[in-house]
Amino acid sequence: MATADQVKALLRSYSEADGEKFLSIATQIAAHAARSGKSRVASDLKELVDEIRVKQKSGKVGGAVPIARPTGELGTILSASYPKTRLSEMVLEDCQRDDLQRVLREYRQQSKLREYALSARRKLLLVGPPGCGKTMTSHALAGELSLPHFSVQLHALITKFMGETAGKLHAVFNAMNETRGVYLFDEFDAIGGDRSMRNDVGEIRRVLNSFLTFLEEDDSDSLIVAATNNVGMLDDALFRRFDDIVVYRHPTAEQAEQLVKNRLAIFGTDELVWVEVSDRVVGLSHAEICRACDDAAKDAILDDRIEISSDAFIRAVAARRTRLDIYADRS
Repeated sequence: MATADQVKALLRSYSEADGEKFLSIATQIAAHAARSGKSRVASDLKELVDEIRVKQKSGKVGGAVPIARPTGELGTILSASYPKTRLSEMVLEDCQRDDLQRVLREYRQQSKLREYALSARRKLLLVGPPGCGKTMTSHALAGELSLPHFSVQLHALITKFMGETAGKLHAVFNAMNETRGVYLFDEFDAIGGDRSMRNDVGEIRRVLNSFLTFLEEDDSDSLIVAATNNVGMLDDALFRRFDDIVVYRHPTAEQAEQLVKNRLAIFGTDELVWVEVSDRVVGLSHAEICRACDDAAKDAILDDRIEISSDAFIRAVAARRTRLDIYADRS
């Protein structure tokens, strides 16, 4: 389809941040495809170029959004980063991947949806046990969309003074309008707890009421992601305010095997007999399996081995389980 010279020119224009030249070359590639009889490809390329030009005219140019480092009070509330994570790096259930791919598809084509008075999915609630990929998902969404990622620091957001927390929360939602990005509220049950709980304090109820109002009124181009390990603690009113709820679980044996192979891809795993270790990883989270993989890899490196054996991996998993049991006993 595209000639070698066109590909080189395309990459050169990208490296020089010459958007107009980039689009011009893309148009040439579309024309070349049309002449070669690839009418469908040519049509798709031309449609993409036209979509980018429309965004340019409206001031909503696609591509990476430079991070505006939060300053002042926001600097203590928001932690900014620019993730490179992709969904392809995650081991997900089919339903999870489908849900997240739909979020990306709608977000990328939200201008088309707006023409029909429809809104893209932007407000997501992620629920499930610790270490199963909720935080990583928010980073992957930012990476896929080339958006900055902002983590809301709840310890800096919540104060004991009446009205101060709601004011800080309002500043966060204002930031969503000013700087397009993915905004993560991790451990969301800290502010989203059931308002009917008897041991709740008045300030937290007011914060939740404010959050519900801000969330419902938000019409920014940012993605809002709330993550919690304790979905049972959330207030019922929250669920209808989110566009979608994605549920996370501990990996199945098949998912765990894929996770181990991905994590140990640069090492030889031919000696790893999965039937010998599959039962050992059941019940562990994605994060714990990854840590066990890292421990086994470190041992191999320090022992000058290039292969990860079943025995070595089983020892790493057993050590990880022992740490978890100690933590469980303390709880």
